[in-house]
Amino acid sequence: PPAWLCEMEGGKDVRVESAPYSCSTCDGGEVPARNLTRRNRKVRSLSTSSASTSFEYRRTQSLHGPSPVTTFGPKACMLQNPHAVMHIQDPASQRLTWNKPPKSVLVIKKIRDASLLQPFKELCRFLTEVKSMIVYVEKKVLEDPAISGDENFAAVTKKFCTFREDLDDISNRVDFIICLGGDGTLLYASSLFQESVPPVMSFHLGSLGFLTPFKFENYQSQVNQIIEGNAAIVLRSRLKVRVLKENWEKKSRVDEKGIILTNGDIESSRKAMQYQVLNEVVVDRGPSSYLSNVDLFLDGHLITTVQGDGVIVSTPTGSTAYAVAAGASMIHPNVPAIMITPICPHSLSFRPIVVPAGVELKVLANLPKKLIHHVITITTSCFPVPSICFRDPVNDWFESLAQCLHWNVRKKQNYLSSEDEEF
Repeated sequence: PPAWLCEMEGGKDVRVESAPYSCSTCDGGEVPARNLTRRNRKVRSLSTSSASTSFEYRRTQSLHGPSPVTTFGPKACMLQNPHAVMHIQDPASQRLTWNKPPKSVLVIKKIRDASLLQPFKELCRFLTEVKSMIVYVEKKVLEDPAISGDENFAAVTKKFCTFREDLDDISNRVDFIICLGGDGTLLYASSLFQESVPPVMSFHLGSLGFLTPFKFENYQSQVNQIIEGNAAIVLRSRLKVRVLKENWEKKSRVDEKGIILTNGDIESSRKAMQYQVLNEVVVDRGPSSYLSNVDLFLDGHLITTVQGDGVIVSTPTGSTAYAVAAGASMIHPNVPAIMITPICPHSLSFRPIVVPAGVELKVLANLPKKLIHHVITITTSCFPVPSICFRDPVNDWFESLAQCLHWNVRKKQNYLSSEDEEF
């Protein structure tokens, strides 16, 4: 099991083992259920008359509002769904905690950036010599001559555990991750873990820094707080993407005279790939000068055909990336949703839409002239990226909007004077 947990203030998470789910309100059969996580709620009875009994559920400060009551009248209730993709949580109460003290850390550094050499060396020396932690570093980082040729840093590099991308599996070895660079380092960290992701602490040492809330000046005290488990986290949902590429080729036949005939049988080959995506999936027309013609399905139903330069399917985290440049709205990372944004659509009425996180999207691209058929299946992944906050999920997000995107920044309007009011 991972060494970190998401602690909920005001109520503990209760893990219910695999057992049939029985509704306490409705009389009837049982519904088989998998592992469910439920949050204890404080319930206060307002009246105890024989005619009716009413309850008041505690309302928390949340982006999603109060959790709805799921019992309706004396005998009706909502059927619990054991296959729920995600549970809505109060973003203000998501805190990091450890069930065991963390012992290992993965340090990700932007490659070929001379400005990061000194911060990287300082951080690694602090982690190994002061905190006595096991430090994992990608092998190609140590191939930098400025690191491998530094004799004063050699004693530290000998303590490193190295790995190679796509070859070594470190998913069960790393307790948390520290990123040095820009937003790309966080995206790269996400790509290294195709299932459960350790908590990620990102330092702003790049250009934009929308996803990197920490400043390196006070790194020692900030890292100490993370190790002690004193931090808020935001669960950045990812997309589970499956790409099925199917090619058809005409099989040639040779007749008795040795003449090659091309109107033979058609052979097909399939290739499937799967990814965990943090920002977005983009299907566009590429170098072609023609409009793309892509069918879009939602839970098996055709909802529209995209005619334009392409379509963007993004997470709430990705809504502030390519999607916002294409005219989409910006969604807070805690909102369970998937955004669909057309790229320069041929129809002016094709506006960006937001769909629930639990749906299954299917993008179907046909290239009849090349006999190529692409099917892209997109769902919300069960493995989010737990990103450590500088303050909390709400304040960090609005701070990034103001500082990085200059959201709603304008010169302040002057007030009308008494003389202007006369006119």
